[in-house]
Amino acid sequence: MNKIKWCLEQKKGIELVEPNDNLCEAYFKDANDSLSGIENVKGMWRTVMAYYSCYFSFYALLMKVGIKCEIHDCTLALMGLFGFDEKEITFVKKLKKERINVQYYHQKSEEVVVEKINSFVLLCKSKANVLKQDEIDKIRGEVKND
Repeated sequence: MNKIKWCLEQKKGIELVEPNDNLCEAYFKDANDSLSGIENVKGMWRTVMAYYSCYFSFYALLMKVGIKCEIHDCTLALMGLFGFDEKEITFVKKLKKERINVQYYHQKSEEVVVEKINSFVLLCKSKANVLKQDEIDKIRGEVKND
C-alpha cells in the first residue's frame, strides 16, 4: 500500500472524484474499440492496443467508484483493491512493460493472445456489473485512508 500512498501525493496521481457511470461506460467502449482493432493491425500496434484494452477496462472500474489517476503505475497499483489476483495483475503489468518496450525501444514483444485480452476486459465488465454501493464505499475508504 506504500505505492498508493506515494501516488496520492503526486500531481496527477490518485484522486477521489465523483463516481461516474457514464465515464465507466465510455472507457469500456474504448476498451472494446481497442480490442476489436487488434485483429486489423500489425507490429507494435497490436501490443499497444492490447495494453490499452486492458488499461481502459480497468480504468472503467475506477470511474465507476470515483477514482481518477493519470499515472499508469499508480492506476495499476489499485488493482488489488478490486479483487484481482496476482496472476491478473502481473498480466497487465507485463503488457504495460511490453507496450513501453515496443513503442519506445523498438523491441520485439510476445505474440498478443486476443483471447486473454478479451477475458480480462470481460472480467472487468463483470466486476463493474456486480459492484454494490457498500463495496464502492469500502474501496474509496481504503484509498482515502492509505
